[in-house]
Amino acid sequence: KYLLESYASEQAARMVAMENATENAEEMIKDLTMEFNKARQAAITKEILEIVGGAEALKQT
Repeated sequence: KYLLESYASEQAARMVAMENATENAEEMIKDLTMEFNKARQAAITKEILEIVGGAEALKQT
């Protein structure tokens, strides 16, 4: 009986650990997605500014 309870307890602890790992991974994915989107938006903004700057330079010549 004690062996069975020990095994069940071990499995419960493993399940809790995996649930925590899953939650941490989901949070990490959310954070990394946000960072990726910020970097992507910064690159898009930079490109737009370069295009506008080039158009202004052409307009002045």
